[in-house]
Amino acid sequence: MSVAIIIILFIVALFVAICLHELGHFIAAKRVGVKVEEFGLGIPPRLFGIKRGETIYSLNAIPIGAFVKAAGENDPTVPRSLAGKGPWTRLGIYAAGPLVNIFLAFVLLSAFFALPYSVIASNGLMVRAVVANSPAEESGIEPEDIILEVAGQPVHRQGDIQDIVNSGEEGAEITLLLLRNGQEEEITLKPELDLESQLLKIGVWLWLDMVSQVEEDSPAYEAGLRPGDAIHSINGQLIYDEESMSSALHSVEEGKEIKLVLLREGEMVSIALNNDGYETLPGVEMQWVEGVHFEQERLPVWRAVYLGARDIIYMPVLIIEAIPQIIESPDMALVGPIGAGQLTVEIVRS
Repeated sequence: MSVAIIIILFIVALFVAICLHELGHFIAAKRVGVKVEEFGLGIPPRLFGIKRGETIYSLNAIPIGAFVKAAGENDPTVPRSLAGKGPWTRLGIYAAGPLVNIFLAFVLLSAFFALPYSVIASNGLMVRAVVANSPAEESGIEPEDIILEVAGQPVHRQGDIQDIVNSGEEGAEITLLLLRNGQEEEITLKPELDLESQLLKIGVWLWLDMVSQVEEDSPAYEAGLRPGDAIHSINGQLIYDEESMSSALHSVEEGKEIKLVLLREGEMVSIALNNDGYETLPGVEMQWVEGVHFEQERLPVWRAVYLGARDIIYMPVLIIEAIPQIIESPDMALVGPIGAGQLTVEIVRS
């Protein structure tokens, strides 16, 4: 999608948001008996208008926003004026616009969360690191083990293990079925309660691949790749098997940088090395989980609505939390519509 189309869509979305905002004021004013002289789309000069009852509905030349013209906005002596209403009534009219925008955001967020999405699934999950002094370490789980089942239930996705573990009771033992060196093996452990997250955990870092060996004189080693790392993405492309890695490397022009995002002990680490026409990462041996594929999932409607409401409620919290950072770093300041448009273009270009 071109930058021009993105800009046009942004302007249309902004126009719709402002129109709905003003529509909120308009409906609220009408409901409490305030005389509305004009409801206009766009900014004057007027192109044409139609009078229905006491209100002119107009279309104006400058397609930016909308407006509501109420009788006696600053003169309480005008019959059925806005200024002649009580403070709480005026407050309700003023608040109606933002409330419509909040409701619109809630509807759009809920619809977004209700859309189908793809998740990576596989025949088990690889252990790429074991947390020290954790139940996993005490039970003998090792890096490169592949967890096939937890408590008798197959695991295919990142969240499966956490979901199954937390469905049990604190202090209860669970059995894990591992694939180790081509052989299946069962172990038993007791998950521990993590005080920070209040979740039961077994103490492993998981992914679909793991770097098992890196030659010390290789470009990858010099760039910072180490055994035990998991390669999350290459130049923005998700890595989940040999084919996806090869495709990502082929997409990088020779002489350009190969940018890797790694998973290392719970942290995201970025490294880069120059592409000398690599089809694989030289000097690097990988371990992969078999049967990796994508599955379509969709949240239940109630869950999508809940997440939409949660994000709307949490938004003011994020703004408040951002204020100290804005004061400390002025370049992080909040932006208005123009700034939002500039950010949209920058994101598209990147």
